[in-house]
Parts: sequence; C-alpha cells; structure tokens
Amino acid sequence: MRKVRPFREWVVKVAQHCNLACDHCYVYELQDSSWRRKPRVLPEESVVPLAERIAEHARNHALPEVRVVLHGGEPLLAGKERIENLVSVLTNRLQGVADCDISVQSNGTLLDPDWLDLFRRHGVSVGVSLDGGRGANDRHRRSRNGRSSYTAVLKGLELLRRPEHRALYSGLLCTVDLDNDPVAVYEQLLAHRPPMIDLLLPHSTWEHPPPGRDGSATPYADWLLAVFERWYSAPVRETRIRRFEQIMERALGAQLAPAAPVQPTVSDHIVVESDLSVELPDSLKAAYDGAAATGLNLRDHDFDTVARHPKVVAARGAGPDPLAADCVTCPVVRLCGGGLRAHRFHPRNGFHNPSVFCADLRLLTTHIRDRVAADVREWFGEAS
Repeated sequence: MRKVRPFREWVVKVAQHCNLACDHCYVYELQDSSWRRKPRVLPEESVVPLAERIAEHARNHALPEVRVVLHGGEPLLAGKERIENLVSVLTNRLQGVADCDISVQSNGTLLDPDWLDLFRRHGVSVGVSLDGGRGANDRHRRSRNGRSSYTAVLKGLELLRRPEHRALYSGLLCTVDLDNDPVAVYEQLLAHRPPMIDLLLPHSTWEHPPPGRDGSATPYADWLLAVFERWYSAPVRETRIRRFEQIMERALGAQLAPAAPVQPTVSDHIVVESDLSVELPDSLKAAYDGAAATGLNLRDHDFDTVARHPKVVAARGAGPDPLAADCVTCPVVRLCGGGLRAHRFHPRNGFHNPSVFCADLRLLTTHIRDRVAADVREWFGEAS
C-alpha cells in the first residue's frame, strides 16, 4: 500500500455554533451549509475515539509532536467541563507517543479567569480573532443582536496579557478589510502586545470575488504593504507577522536553492467536525457547498485512509497538477505558491486557476523580496 504523508495538525470543531454573527465568516456566511446538520458540540462519547485515532496516527508514523487546535464556531461554547475532558483525554492518549501541543482559537468574548486557569493547568495556548480597534472590529464582528463585541474582547485580552497568563497568548488573527486604515489597524492590534499577528485575506473565489476587486488594481497588496513598511521599518521588531515572514523565508529560499521544486501554498492540516466526519480546511467552504467534505469519518476510517483520499491528496498539493499552467510559468510562483487553494476556485474548471488575489500576491511578494534583498546586499556590502 502506498506510503502516506502523515498529518501533524488537527483542527477539532468542539462547538459548531457561535455567539457572534460575523458577516465575513467563512463557516456560516459563505457557500457551505453543512454546519446545520452537525451536533452543536462534540459529544462526550466521541472524545476517546478522536484521541485514539490521533494517537494511532502519531504512533504509526513516529511523530515527535502533534498539534491540535480547538475550533468552532466559538469553541468556548462547548463549556469548561467538556473542554477539560477533551484536553485531558488527548494528553493521556498521547503520553509516551508524541508531545501534544494544544491551542484554542477564540473570538475572546467568553474568556474569564476560570477559562485561563484551565488553560494554564493544561498548557493550552490561546489565539484571539480581532480586526483592529472598535470601529474596525465592529464593522464585521458583532453579536447576534447587532451589538458591539469589542468591549468583551478587550476584557478577555486584558486577562490574557496578565503575567500569570502571558505564556498562553499565541497571537491575534485579523481579516483584512479595505475600509479600515492599514497602519491604524496594525497599531491597534499592536497595543494588545501580541507575540504574533496573522493577517488573512477575506476568503473569496473567482465566482465570488473579494470586496474592492476590479481586476486591474491591487488594493489588498497596497493595504498589506502599508503594514509591512510600518512593521519592517520599526527600529525594533514589535511582533511577528506570519504572512510577511513566510514570504521572506520563501524569498531567501529561492535565492539559496533556485532549482528547488515549487511548493504550492497549502493548508496542511485536517479538520475533525463535531460528528467525527473528516474534512479539508474550512477556507474551502468559500468555494461551494460540500467543497471541504471527504465522506470519511473517524468511526470507520483511520487517518492513513484519510491521507490517501484523492480529494485530500489534491488539497495537500500532491496531485498531478497542483497549480494552474499560468502559475507554473509565473516568475514569482516560488514566492506566493499560487495562493490559497480556495481562492483559485471557479465553477468552470474547479481549482485549476491562479488565485483571485493573483495581482495582489505578485506585487506583495516581489516588493517584500526586493526590499529584503536590498537590505541583505547593503548589509554584506558594509560587512565587507
């Protein structure tokens, strides 16, 4: 039987519902409706089978570490008792098999001292979704009755930044909105002293393009580059920004190994839903209803079976044609990797297209490459 590339990260949907109604949410507000047919929370009887499947996979592939992200919806709606039981069972089943790095991605509104005490006891790190200051955040991230969520998030972040909890704080996740001032958003996020910021492009496709796209301009690159210049030019590194660091690493790698194969951009984790069905990353739910579904579940299938599924193989960039022909011949494909798979979708030919953000990615990646290359040349020139 063909050897598989093992998974190392699992996103577990411990709660399907959410206490906010974010209008840019890729789970509830885009093309997929499968969440309506799944349990609102991960049932207690599913915890052990889930943990055993992950431990089995780690053991079979001699993985030194696995990562599990508790997700939703809003995962804290599963409740403290259910979450603590899940974390305890995962830790127990993986003991002596692999180190288990557990995190939770939350909107932050429900964080309280008891939650953070629980996370500290079990070493669970916490990421929070926030789009900037009050005005920027409340443009999309409001409660179901339309009220602001900002004050509640602030209270959660204040608790997370306390000395006794600071080690749990993994960072902030922000979705780019062209209506928000980019430098102001960065500095508003920076005020919360995050160790890392993730800047996400709004999940969009050729069928449903992102706001502000007109085919010729590069508004998302312009927005991100304003943040990049503010971040990169600071006299000291104020925080990490994952997107920029990844481009910088790709640029340096292309310089050092120009003949290395192109690596398409993939979200190389697997999702376990609250009914134990196994799905591809949630970003694919922007494409069409059922785009993330595999038809497999953990009651009947192990993760090696999942890894061999043709849909999973293609999504992980290992299919026969992982990138569109235009991408393969593009001079900057080593920098952008073709963009996120979901953003390549068109109903005419599936994912065999450049990203709907192609022009933005070209400008963003080449600017960062050239900026960093110039600094490297200057540094070596001074050093010599």
